[in-house]
Amino acid sequence: MTDQAKTLSALGLTAGGGADPVITGLSVDSRMVKPGHLFAALPGSQVHGADFVGHALRLGAAAILTDRKGARQAAGALAQSGAALVVTEDPRQALAGAAALFFGAQPETVVAVTGTSGKTSVASFTRQIWDMLGFSACSLGTMGVQGAWSAPLAHTTPEPVTLHRMLSEMAAAGVSHAAMEASSHGLDQRRLDGVTLKAAAFTNFSQDHLDYHADFEAYFAAKAALFERVLPPDGVAVINIDEARGVQMRALAEARGQEVLTVGRAPGADLRILDQRYDATGQMLRFAWGEAVHLTRLDLIGGFQAENVLAAAGLVIASGEPPDQVFPLFCGLKTVRGRMELAATRDNGATVFVDYSHKPGALASALASLRPHVMGRIVVVFGAGGDRDRGKRPLMGQAAAQHADVVYVTDDNPRSEKPAMIRAEILQGCPSAIEVGDRAEAILRAVDTLSAGDALLIAGKGHETGQIVGDDVFPFDDREQASVAVAALDGRMT
Repeated sequence: MTDQAKTLSALGLTAGGGADPVITGLSVDSRMVKPGHLFAALPGSQVHGADFVGHALRLGAAAILTDRKGARQAAGALAQSGAALVVTEDPRQALAGAAALFFGAQPETVVAVTGTSGKTSVASFTRQIWDMLGFSACSLGTMGVQGAWSAPLAHTTPEPVTLHRMLSEMAAAGVSHAAMEASSHGLDQRRLDGVTLKAAAFTNFSQDHLDYHADFEAYFAAKAALFERVLPPDGVAVINIDEARGVQMRALAEARGQEVLTVGRAPGADLRILDQRYDATGQMLRFAWGEAVHLTRLDLIGGFQAENVLAAAGLVIASGEPPDQVFPLFCGLKTVRGRMELAATRDNGATVFVDYSHKPGALASALASLRPHVMGRIVVVFGAGGDRDRGKRPLMGQAAAQHADVVYVTDDNPRSEKPAMIRAEILQGCPSAIEVGDRAEAILRAVDTLSAGDALLIAGKGHETGQIVGDDVFPFDDREQASVAVAALDGRMT
């Protein structure tokens, strides 16, 4: 056996007939199977992984993990092989536990954050604070793995084999602290199970991903799993209690026996926002920790960023760091790429920001939070992704109409849908908006309208550098387009 190879029983799995082969690797994609691998044939929304058991066996799989349906479906292929068969009611959870045992090591301190909005910023701010405290730290999520060890990610929360392999590699590279984004998809599919968390945070809750979750309650239940299943009873829950769902999440965490650290503006919050004063490039934040009141500078645009900063501080404190060493570091925090990021400034002083907000609540929050920083008008350019929750499109239109002075509706990532149909559904919520299908043209026209004191928010794509049309991905970067538009209009092109 190699150092990493382990018997099936050592991975917490029991095969029918008592077989206990040596497992040399784990695979969820039959094309990646190598001799001695455990292949996880998982149920999917379109097909069952059992369809690929035969291929996995031909490539040398030593064991198959699946559910009862998968076992029946692959019975023929299994009968002709000597592979061990593990049948369980929840193969996703079993795979996550096996991956944790197979790869073994994780950074000493791991925390996670869930919520509709703010996950990327909270994870990044947590990593940045740890960095400033002198720890070797990483953040994992929408932006990939960043920090002392880096790697791209295909999903906000990777599947368990990839996740646990990365955590093991981080630990081997000397990373001691990691902050993870916990998406509702990842939680629902048990991707985080097996990760040893010291603390977990909840930011907020609004409409999103109803193309995946059956309804609002199913979406919330997926988020709640972070506290009800993944975070152990001796972990610390950091909960924003400004909304009813936050209060509900606090109750769930307390019922599990977890210590709860509350953040927000609500009276009684442990980390409480008292006041904010805004300027063109950031804000002053006055907040309380217990009876002590603190004042700090945040070079961050948007009032909601203060909530994200306090959530990150809560995670750092919950993982053992002294508050009096954490708070002075707030002034050194930098915005996440594509999150209320200043992309360009016109010669007349008008500013252009890029933000990832692609949900009704997030768009409303971004625009409302930008308002105190702006003396003139707020102009917004946005669209909506194709093949995603259609119900949020008119709601995004309503959010833009309510919070912006000038609205441009354009294309986002239309994918397989007709772009004009997507725009029409958005326009139901803001009939007075200006419709410009070509995103580059919409940005150029919006920049051209900016007078002194105005600000433009280009929303929806944030850090993304491509636009998905059909099956093609075309190069497109909102920040780059903003810079080009400003340069062209202000005569800076050479």
